[in-house]
Amino acid sequence: MNKSKGFVEAEISKALTQWEKDYLGRGSVSVKTDILRDMIIVSLQGILTPAEYSLCKTKEGKSTIKKTRSDLVETGVDILRDSILSITGEKVISFHTDISTTTGERIIVFKLPSNYEETLVTKK
Repeated sequence: MNKSKGFVEAEISKALTQWEKDYLGRGSVSVKTDILRDMIIVSLQGILTPAEYSLCKTKEGKSTIKKTRSDLVETGVDILRDSILSITGEKVISFHTDISTTTGERIIVFKLPSNYEETLVTKK
């Protein structure tokens, strides 16, 4: 039986939340995953700590937080790629991420080799 789009999206959100807790030491406030064609787009809310928000009040602080958070995610990207592969059966061909130092939101995009959305069951 084919998996539903909503089921796979929920599984990815759950896996990313667990990765954040295990790898980064704390999870985001909320995680929302959307599968669109050959992309898996994940929005994570509430990423920054109160101390990081304080640091983001200066240009240098924003730059430091963006760099540090980016480096942390990049060092754990193989775990994320493996999670996507185990959930979808698809290999991640590229990974993109950025964080907003204003809202504390991180966006992650996993690019897959083909239109994965076509393979999923969608509810009408």
